[in-house]
Amino acid sequence: MAAITVMAAGLFAFARLRDGSIHGTVTPAEGGVNAWAESTMDTVKSPIVNGSYEISGVKPGTYKIVIEAKPPYRNAAKDGIIVSDGQSADAGEIRLEK
Repeated sequence: MAAITVMAAGLFAFARLRDGSIHGTVTPAEGGVNAWAESTMDTVKSPIVNGSYEISGVKPGTYKIVIEAKPPYRNAAKDGIIVSDGQSADAGEIRLEK
């Protein structure tokens, strides 16, 4: 019985966290080029298509979203986006300014 308990505890100790994703929109739609998700452990990017993006392969944690803009717009950022194990986080709308 003790061996089964030790084996079960070992399996839970090595449980792997599943990647999630972050999605959102950019306004104006034609102003954004790429969306970057940055954390202390990870940086991932995705193209912005028709004002929308979905960054996949994101490890669980707290991220800053940076929207890379094309002129005449300026880059914009949003902090505090939380990705949970295997879930998709909604960053909402990020507005670009000139």
